Amino acid sequence: MNLVDALRTTGAVREFVDEPVSDEVLFRVLDNARFAPSGGNRQGWRVVVVRDAAVRAALRDLYLPGWYEYLAQRVAGLTPFAPVTDEAAEARAMEQAPAIATAAAEGGGGFAEHLDDVPVLLVLLADLRALAAMDKQGSRYTMAGGASIYPFAWSILLAAREEELAGVITTMPIRREDDVKALLHVPNEFAIAAVLALGRPVHQPRRLTRNPVDAFTTVDFFDGAAYSPRVS
Repeated sequence: MNLVDALRTTGAVREFVDEPVSDEVLFRVLDNARFAPSGGNRQGWRVVVVRDAAVRAALRDLYLPGWYEYLAQRVAGLTPFAPVTDEAAEARAMEQAPAIATAAAEGGGGFAEHLDDVPVLLVLLADLRALAAMDKQGSRYTMAGGASIYPFAWSILLAAREEELAGVITTMPIRREDDVKALLHVPNEFAIAAVLALGRPVHQPRRLTRNPVDAFTTVDFFDGAAYSPRVS
């Protein structure tokens, strides 16, 4: 696939046909994705391919509480789990999570409730010994270390597109990180970075709609002029 086409069509996909992905194809995806950049080229990631049905079901069950809390915040008009938010409003919203869970169960559920049925489940781990986290002692939410991990996750999605697969990166299981690590026998020096779900999509992604460049890029200062190409 042309690179620009891949960049413009690789969105989050959560609906897959009931068709397995062969080990040969998945290995090829990971083999191509491993060239993603990372700090010091340390490649501080590990991937667990979750196959066992019981482990998949347990991972789903650990996923769901955070998902319902997420939905409850969206219903309340909040950005779920935003580092800067109205904490009281967030707490009130999450009190509605059990009702949302009940409604989901009665309705048969969607992606989250059937996470264990996804053709490919990958748990992406970050080796905390390998990350150059420049903000680790800061007073705000830390994110710099992820620069050595999430490009690999994105490369997995791009490599999957080449195989006519699609998927989604979800961080929901981090809400139950200790339990997920215990389930998968993950040592203490590793953190859960994400879970990736992959498969052959029900609908192949088409060109996506996103904010234009001048909506998020300015010149010289945060409040500077919107960036646009110079006219000669």
